[in-house]
Amino acid sequence: MRKTLTALLLAASLPTIALAMPEGAPCNKPMHGEHRGQGARMFKDLDLSAEQREQVGKLMRERKDDPREITQKYLDKLPQADRDALKKELETARLEHDKAFRAILTPEQQKTFDARKADMEKRRAERAEFEAWKAEKDKQAQ
Repeated sequence: MRKTLTALLLAASLPTIALAMPEGAPCNKPMHGEHRGQGARMFKDLDLSAEQREQVGKLMRERKDDPREITQKYLDKLPQADRDALKKELETARLEHDKAFRAILTPEQQKTFDARKADMEKRRAERAEFEAWKAEKDKQAQ
């Protein structure tokens, strides 16, 4: 349980940390190519053919939600009181982290941060709506 909480707290804080990266700062993502991020390093020296890249991409898209589904499977086994406590603790930790992060920023940076955060929440809501619509469409197709 302690490892799960630690992992969830870390996962909850990652979006805030990602927003803290300054504009124009060096990053490890390649500017061009089909594979981006950490996966690019793994495939860089393999010299994959176009067909192989397509197959790898398909495999990665199919598997991208596996960790979330596994985590959710175990969270669903928790009693409702534990789930509520976990959710409350994660939210409290996120709010404390945001408060500490905002204290570091200048007022101008805080405005920019708030605008980006609002934009991120808007995109997250749109994505949730799309997923709900997609699930309903798939349900009707069956």
